[in-house]
Amino acid sequence: MWAYAEKFVPEDDVLARARGRAAELGCPAVSAGTGGVLRLMAATVAARSTVEIGTGAGVSGVYLLRGMPVDGVLTTIDVEVENQRAAREAFAEAGVRPNRVRTIAGRAGDVLPRLADAAYDLVFVDADPARVGDHVEQALRLLRPGGLLLVNTVLAGGRVSDPAQRDPVTTAAREALRRVRDDDQLIPALLSVGGGILAAVRDGESRSR
Repeated sequence: MWAYAEKFVPEDDVLARARGRAAELGCPAVSAGTGGVLRLMAATVAARSTVEIGTGAGVSGVYLLRGMPVDGVLTTIDVEVENQRAAREAFAEAGVRPNRVRTIAGRAGDVLPRLADAAYDLVFVDADPARVGDHVEQALRLLRPGGLLLVNTVLAGGRVSDPAQRDPVTTAAREALRRVRDDDQLIPALLSVGGGILAAVRDGESRSR
């Protein structure tokens, strides 16, 4: 069932070539199922202003841009300049105008504090899983009311459900899940697609659970 869902929406040659570059660079790419969710979510919130933490080779960015309105702008952050070169190649092949993408090379911990509060419709977190908690805090600051948070690979390879697993990545994932789930200003859901996606909408008002 999982394999069928992952392949439900086929990928085109642009995404196949982007995956090839990701493999050459040794940087993980989102699964096809995860990409489908990214595109769907970007379209659902009509995300004109999106932040991506972890550019990779552009696979996730192509999906996000395909879901965003034609005037939407993606700000994508990665510490590896080579990754961003590959991503720009993927965006060009996908027919994305250069003014729709702002690539920023640097550590997310250095870049994110410079971005404006409550200015973004969607933030996708897909970098340095051991620091996911810090990235989530910054992402929540960046989101406008009604904005959408998406965090990739939060199931930590299935380890989050096993209390005996206490490695740094698993512990960070558990804490991020708990942080989002217990926030009364967020409407959360955990999606078992790809490596697990934590999704949450900033509601702007407290609700009873």
